[in-house]
Amino acid sequence: MLRLNLVTPDWTLFLDRDGVINHEKENDYVLNWGEFRFYEDSLTAIPLLNRCFQKTVITTNQKGVGKGLMTLNDLNTIHGNMLQSIEAAGGHIDKIYFCTDLDDGSPNRKPQPGMAYQAQMDFPEISFSKSIMVGNRMSDMKFGRNAGMHTVYLATTHPEAPFPDPQVDLRFTDLLSFAEACTSMFHR
Repeated sequence: MLRLNLVTPDWTLFLDRDGVINHEKENDYVLNWGEFRFYEDSLTAIPLLNRCFQKTVITTNQKGVGKGLMTLNDLNTIHGNMLQSIEAAGGHIDKIYFCTDLDDGSPNRKPQPGMAYQAQMDFPEISFSKSIMVGNRMSDMKFGRNAGMHTVYLATTHPEAPFPDPQVDLRFTDLLSFAEACTSMFHR
């Protein structure tokens, strides 16, 4: 079980994108920057989290590209603008990993841990036992568990999800409430 008071600054934070940083479109995909809407407090939360974690990376399934509903260029534009906004708010993301595969069995598609392994190849200092996956779906929690991480569930889009759950260590209403809990542990 995860206890935030045991988290030290050499830990890594893995964030899902849709439903964590920005509003998720119900039964649809965010197809372009014009459809991307930050959660009001996520731009406040990310700089707080950056102070608590050595690395902050995003892992996101992006089937919209695989289905041909958007291009890789559309996705890169969304991510470029998102990163600029995060940096303008005083935060940073070390890298974004995404999977456009349509096959749910793809090794890189959450809940499979492929994107976590990609991150560890890029940043060998990442230890999954000192990593937290934050997401709004059980597939994010399973992804975290499959890679050997701790998990934090955000009840942004599916507040009805049962808790406690063996896949979930901690549950918060949104990214800012998790960030505030982390910073309160670091500044006691």
